[in-house]
Amino acid sequence: MTTDVLMLSYSGCDTCKKASRWLEQHGITPRVRPIVEEPPTPAELAKWVPQSGLSVRKWLNTSGQSYRALGKATVDAASDATLVEWLAADGKLVKRPVLVRGSRVLVGFKPEAYAELFPDT
Repeated sequence: MTTDVLMLSYSGCDTCKKASRWLEQHGITPRVRPIVEEPPTPAELAKWVPQSGLSVRKWLNTSGQSYRALGKATVDAASDATLVEWLAADGKLVKRPVLVRGSRVLVGFKPEAYAELFPDT
């Protein structure tokens, strides 16, 4: 199936690999963008965060080294605008994968959410 789907992922991420396998099994070939080398831009985040239905804080990869380096207290004290700056500057801080299809944005991988996004597969 040919669709206009963008997937921001990290090659060393097991969750990204699971999401890629799910898409492949359902005949979906996304454009893949390496999130570490090309993190989402501030403009993309301004659009995608609301489209995801999640707060910007839910976009944080809280189990990663970048998050641990900042520290929970620092992150908790940061404004949403600051969080967007950090997410745009460090792709490893972003929870992944990020899947963009039209006006829908999924963060992380949940098979049921992918199935809902691609009901014809």
